[in-house]
Amino acid sequence: MTTDTFRIGLMFSSTGPYSSVAEPMLNGALLAVSEVNAAGEVRLDPVVVNPGGDLSRYAALSSQLLSSGIKQVVGCYTSSSRKEVIPAFEKYDGMLWYPSHYEGFESSDNVVYTGAAPNQHILPLIDFLMSSYGDRAFCVGSNYIWAWENNRILREMVTARGGTVLAERYLPVGETDFAKTIEAIILARPSFVFSSLIGVSGYSFIRRLRETCVARGIDQPAVMPVASCNLNELDLVDIGDGAMDGHISSSVYFSSLQTPESRAFVESYAKAYPDKPWASADAEASYIAVKLLAAAMSGAGGDEIGAVRRALADQRLAAPQGEVSVDAETMHLCLTPRIGRSRADASFDVIRQEPAPIRPDPYLVRFSATEAWGSPASRLRVVS
Repeated sequence: MTTDTFRIGLMFSSTGPYSSVAEPMLNGALLAVSEVNAAGEVRLDPVVVNPGGDLSRYAALSSQLLSSGIKQVVGCYTSSSRKEVIPAFEKYDGMLWYPSHYEGFESSDNVVYTGAAPNQHILPLIDFLMSSYGDRAFCVGSNYIWAWENNRILREMVTARGGTVLAERYLPVGETDFAKTIEAIILARPSFVFSSLIGVSGYSFIRRLRETCVARGIDQPAVMPVASCNLNELDLVDIGDGAMDGHISSSVYFSSLQTPESRAFVESYAKAYPDKPWASADAEASYIAVKLLAAAMSGAGGDEIGAVRRALADQRLAAPQGEVSVDAETMHLCLTPRIGRSRADASFDVIRQEPAPIRPDPYLVRFSATEAWGSPASRLRVVS
């Protein structure tokens, strides 16, 4: 029996201002490709392209992949890049597998979203922060749609509950000069700092904030912790010694999860990439995307997007984060929200989590800003 081989695209900015995030995503995808090929039900032939973090290159590279006959592409990290390429996927009738948490408020028949939707990351985070630290928020973000939309959701939720958003600061992707922003934060003394900075900007901000607070005798993690929906293990390594601990992250996966699937993923990832062995939620999301894609193509008997979409609707996967399944209505995944607190050894303690996967709500149609997150059907539970 001959195993069918399918070319797929992998499009990640493994160089550029957010390469430290996108490179693990590419690694997770390639790890899944190797496991799929070893299993033998289908074979994947990956074609890797690198936009280098240059937004203007994404559409051209997408068209290049799709016009060559490739129908399925796993890729993009930023929402700006995703929105840049969707017209090409609609034109060529291809499928983008977008493996990143994102701000929601989008739907396309040509996109499968394998990262967390807003009700699976920002809503539980805000609920946790307001119940644990207070109701005065200071927002810092990279100047593009991810930060704009997350801060809009946060602003609506915080103000509806009687809290205050003290300020919002937006800086260019790649910016590392935060002196004025940090002074404004220290002067305002918020209950928490919500960061939607990406790449080197995020690492530099957290490091400089900690250094400034230490110099002034301020216990920053205790009195105004940094909280984020895009902070993971590899980010902590890049932040560096002395500033890794005490940050709050909302994610569907942390590599410290002690499930057989998580341990196997962490071990396989470290073996495949010994120079940067830290598995993360970003790597896991692209790993999941490739696994689900392969299963759907096997079920569809090909890579045509209509058949793949129909086959995908029945897919469930025992992923490193736990069981995930496809919500056929939205083409997002049912995922399990978790809250983690970072440690000085570049890992996270999972301090709260939802007891089961929750259905994605990308447009927040089931969202009430004044109710505790998940009520009444589900709530985060304390795990430590």
